[in-house]
Amino acid sequence: MSRLIVLVEGRTEEVFVNEVLSSFLTPRGYESVRARLMGESSLRSERGGVRAWNFVRRRVLEHLKEDRGCVVSTMVDYYGLPLDGRRAWPSSGRRGAVPAAFPIEEGMRTDIATEGSGIARRFIPYVAMHEFEALLFSDCATFGRSIDREDVISDLKRIRQAFVSPEEIDDSPMGAPSKRIGRLVANYNKPIDGNLAALNIGVETMRRECPHFAQWLDELEGMVTA
Repeated sequence: MSRLIVLVEGRTEEVFVNEVLSSFLTPRGYESVRARLMGESSLRSERGGVRAWNFVRRRVLEHLKEDRGCVVSTMVDYYGLPLDGRRAWPSSGRRGAVPAAFPIEEGMRTDIATEGSGIARRFIPYVAMHEFEALLFSDCATFGRSIDREDVISDLKRIRQAFVSPEEIDDSPMGAPSKRIGRLVANYNKPIDGNLAALNIGVETMRRECPHFAQWLDELEGMVTA
């Protein structure tokens, strides 16, 4: 099982997987690491965005059944994830979980497991807390220098220091990591600026600073050595 497919919701995550995560995981045993935008539109620009779980579930199962040598994962933001109604993503119902993404990931695993344990063991869900931009707070100085804005480094550090880890930077409508960055950096371009910073910060630094992200990497690496 040396091929990894990661279903992502947008261009930012797509670039991160294809350029940053791929460079990190291929030397560790994966033959290929590729992102796939959620959606089926013939227009690439309309494939992104968070989809209903039922839709994503079909995509996960399609990949798992068509390629029995692949591992399938997800990279979606907890922030904005539909948790109620017909579009809701599953949850284990475990209250008080830290991080809050755990019950969602557990619910996803349980749902996919209804198709058979052999399939489920090749599925490693990841719900980012609270969104991709939180990872960039793993090294505020490198982040600021990467986007040529050393003047905001102290502000970025002040935000980071208010939380135990970057992943705990809250998900209120105006307090999400991307909103905080947007207020400091005019014309911030998530796919370009964010991933340039991610490349310079490095996956190992993100892993050290972000426990939930680290757990995801541990599971992905474990699939190669299993």
